[in-house]
Amino acid sequence: MIPSNPDDTSVLLLGTGGPWVSADRFGPSTLIRHGAERLLFDAGRGVGIRLVEAGEEPAQVNPVFITHHHLDHISDLADVMITTWLRGRTEELKIYGPPGTEEIVDTLVNKVYAKDIEWRSVGEPAFGGWKPVQAKDIEPGDVVETPNWRVSCAYVVHGHGLNFSKKFKNNWKCLSYRFEAGDRVITVSGDSIDCGGLRKMAQDADILVQCCFAGSMETRGNSHLSDVATFTLADAVQAATVAKECGVGHLVLTHLRPKSEAELAALEAEVRQTYDGPLTIGRDMTSVPLHIA
Repeated sequence: MIPSNPDDTSVLLLGTGGPWVSADRFGPSTLIRHGAERLLFDAGRGVGIRLVEAGEEPAQVNPVFITHHHLDHISDLADVMITTWLRGRTEELKIYGPPGTEEIVDTLVNKVYAKDIEWRSVGEPAFGGWKPVQAKDIEPGDVVETPNWRVSCAYVVHGHGLNFSKKFKNNWKCLSYRFEAGDRVITVSGDSIDCGGLRKMAQDADILVQCCFAGSMETRGNSHLSDVATFTLADAVQAATVAKECGVGHLVLTHLRPKSEAELAALEAEVRQTYDGPLTIGRDMTSVPLHIA
């Protein structure tokens, strides 16, 4: 890989919410900007709108990495596939994700949106014909690499301790990603509680984009929210602990449950009890330059 230029690399939080509908926090989606390249992690609700709002060109997005197959992380995947084409994408769009991603993409292209794609491809030849999408199921150990960067992944724990059938658990695969350019590292946690896979991806990361559902002020006395923090999504204590013990340079919190300003302040204060490095409480359109991490 060529040496990284930290002044030319940044994280843009396109969506920092979850499955709930919010005008302030769109669905989970994180963009890594590295030179002229744009790597998209998850395609939650409104990702295309946020890209344009940020002044980004959707046609430049490639590849896409999916962490898991919950609605809020893939609801606008078809929009990304089609809009990047309509906006001028000429290269094959590559999509990587846990097992089952190939089937989802095939269904979207060849069944759900097949008529739309053919109509625009044949009926509106100005678009130059459909530009293919290539999906690939990946597992820990697989690496996506170019001369400029590499991305590796690990399985993480996201609801695996809940009372699902063994069959469901065997098929429920969730990924965390580690982006490396030269000696600089950005980790995108995906949805995960504190676990070995997450820590492997986060070790010595310059930036950790970490899901953080809630703080103890919100979960205390609420059995449902407490279970979410225990089994499904990291809370403030877990996020801070992972960041501190893994030597993270800059902790960026995302996938936040709807919160008042007072709750956001309490969340920050709780993280600060454990982690004293640079901290960003994410909001949609927040940009985090790598060079300050």
